[in-house]
Amino acid sequence: MTALFAGLCGVLLVGGLLALVHGFRRTPVTRSRRAPESPAATWARITRRPPGRRGRRRDLFLAIGLVVGVLAYLVTGWAVLVVVVPVAVGLVPYLLGDPPNNEIDMLSALDRWIRGMAATIQTGHSITDALRASARNAPPLLEESVRRLAARIGHRWSVPEAVAAMADELDTPDADAVLAALGLAAGRGGTGATATLNALTDSITDRLRALRDIEAERAKPRVVVRQVTIISLVVLGLAFLAGREFFAPYATPIGQIILVALIAAYFASLFAMRRLTAPPRRQRILQGAAA
Repeated sequence: MTALFAGLCGVLLVGGLLALVHGFRRTPVTRSRRAPESPAATWARITRRPPGRRGRRRDLFLAIGLVVGVLAYLVTGWAVLVVVVPVAVGLVPYLLGDPPNNEIDMLSALDRWIRGMAATIQTGHSITDALRASARNAPPLLEESVRRLAARIGHRWSVPEAVAAMADELDTPDADAVLAALGLAAGRGGTGATATLNALTDSITDRLRALRDIEAERAKPRVVVRQVTIISLVVLGLAFLAGREFFAPYATPIGQIILVALIAAYFASLFAMRRLTAPPRRQRILQGAAA
């Protein structure tokens, strides 16, 4: 009994010493494991859910579409409607909506920015001083880029290098044209700066007018397709109510396949229309200039 007790004490003593040594050792701080992704985050990542109110509105529409799809299945017996209706609710507003025209927004911001600098130069300041001063009242779309531009100039970057870096940040051909003209005007020592900025504002105004006219022409096919879509849905709904036996073949397996093929073909035509009416991507003229 005494030997067993002595052995137990020895084991505890050795274990205590080992624990003491381990406690004094420096161990690297390990990062905690990444928390498991929540179902909401997984859904947002997979479906590319927009942030904020837009995302909540889209999820609400999808839920309504799912309910309508189930009800349509119960009425018609077409099982594919359980999937087709929510997909249509999510895709049709996107396909028939007006795509964002970043060129118009960018040109409007550049026009406001250049006009502000022109007013500053007319008080006797140089282009470099006008660029620094413009950081205080730049348009929201250009605010961060103009602030970084002023910081680069303050860190002894040349104006051509600073505007080239800003052009790479904005990554648009319209910004390239404006910033290239600013860099050239600054390289001439400010000679004719006012005339250069006035010419830039005139050019931007003309291009804005042309882009708005082009966008109005591009919107016409989308308006027509929206009207055709609404009329087609109303006519098909009335025809289904008036003669359900005419649509009875669509309840068969082959009819379901044909129905899915027809709906997919219509969605493909809407995709093609959106691509044709979307503004094309133009090549930049200052790409990589800041490298």
